[in-house]
Amino acid sequence: MAASRKVIITSAVTGAIHTPSMSQYLPVSPDEIADAAIGAAEAGAAIVHMHARDPRDGRPSQDPEHFAPILDKLKRNTDAVINITTGGSPHMTVEERMQPAALFKPELASLNMGSMNFGLYPMLDRFTEFGHAWEREGLEKSRDLVFKNTFQDIETILGIGNENGTRFEFECYDISHLNNLAHFHARGLAQGPLFVQSVFGLLGGIGAHPEDLMHMRRTADRLLGDDYEWSILGAGKNQMPLATIGAAMGSHVRVGLEDSLWIGPGQLATSNAQQVTRIRTILEALNFEVATPDEARDMLQLKGRDKVGF
Repeated sequence: MAASRKVIITSAVTGAIHTPSMSQYLPVSPDEIADAAIGAAEAGAAIVHMHARDPRDGRPSQDPEHFAPILDKLKRNTDAVINITTGGSPHMTVEERMQPAALFKPELASLNMGSMNFGLYPMLDRFTEFGHAWEREGLEKSRDLVFKNTFQDIETILGIGNENGTRFEFECYDISHLNNLAHFHARGLAQGPLFVQSVFGLLGGIGAHPEDLMHMRRTADRLLGDDYEWSILGAGKNQMPLATIGAAMGSHVRVGLEDSLWIGPGQLATSNAQQVTRIRTILEALNFEVATPDEARDMLQLKGRDKVGF
């Protein structure tokens, strides 16, 4: 009997999409974020994707001082791959967004593969009470917001990563982003195996229909051949259905409170670990094996946890 396929689970612990007022379970302080990531790793996540927040008001932050205690606690308590965002928040400058990955030299960092409209304002129809003024303002401002990721921005971040031995989770929100990635791959600036995170269901990017997922897969195959590892990120209610469809088609999966606050219809997830446990149950029911951190390192050709800058 053939060996079961290994599937990498990424857990995206906290991020810029959701605000603390939307869920009491969203981690905010450095200890809360680190503990959430450790719990996700213990549940089966080989990779933990990290954002930080200002503990005073929960605002997304790319200040390295807010990352440092999180990374220190993770390094001491888990062997999971630590993936630091360069996306940060659409409201930040590219220079702000690059700081933590440039300083801490992680094994893996996220990289958005194109500029796009980034509409979060429909969440104002679902959430009406906020504890901090920045939460409502940030959602409202997304009506007139371009998330800037120019060719120069991408090339700059790739250069920093290549110099530091950091590889990338290439976040592709639309078909054009796959073409952009193929461009940098052809130039030798993005080197395989490429870790392609296909993102579905955010307003401004590709939709969340299974046909959209299949279109992304076909296009990635055509542009990138066999020099990539594919992963699926479904936003909101699309998290578990699209991860399941993707896994059945050969993908890895990403879950976490950055991407979805939910574990079921109208039911808030209580932790990142809860979502990891749910997708792990699905994967194992499909006779897939969950990859360990070291297996993920091998598949993605990462430099190893002893070569990071924290």
